[in-house]
Amino acid sequence: MGLFPRKRKSILSDDELVNAYKASGDKTLIGELYTRYAHLVYGLCLNYFRDRELARDAVLSLFEKLFVSLKKNKPENFKIWLTFVARNHCISELRKQKTQRDRTEKYLRDEDEPLFDENAIENASQREEKLKKLEEAVLTLGRDQRKCLELFYFKEKSYQEISELTGFSEKQVKSHLQNGKRNLKQYLEERI
Repeated sequence: MGLFPRKRKSILSDDELVNAYKASGDKTLIGELYTRYAHLVYGLCLNYFRDRELARDAVLSLFEKLFVSLKKNKPENFKIWLTFVARNHCISELRKQKTQRDRTEKYLRDEDEPLFDENAIENASQREEKLKKLEEAVLTLGRDQRKCLELFYFKEKSYQEISELTGFSEKQVKSHLQNGKRNLKQYLEERI
């Protein structure tokens, strides 16, 4: 079966399909809505992403989310509501891509800016001592800052992933990361 099935299986209206799905949870009813509107959503997504594969992935993702969304929402006009949801999904995905690009660029910039001056290290014992102080510095951070730093730098999680794992908002995650990095730098400057 391709991305856009052509055979219409039901004569029920969109509202009847939505109501029947809410009542029964029968996923084939969402399949009928998919049959009717996948091409519309694909065109909208293609307009935003300008990439066929990304647009196809977005269509599939959107219709998977409908299983949950339609249990919570009662759209007055399904087609208009779906267009609105699809547009918001595309904008959200584009923001995530931009955030990931920005994060990668920031990471590459931060890589060039070490927490301490490596040129000052004269031998291996000094390097070992500085690493020990870095470990001590990490332990002085608050639990939230330490957790966010560990997830971001050591486990390479995104702001959104950290938010989902910790329950913090993405704004709080960013704040914990910035404050934790600043606190580490201050601690190390005072002791090195």
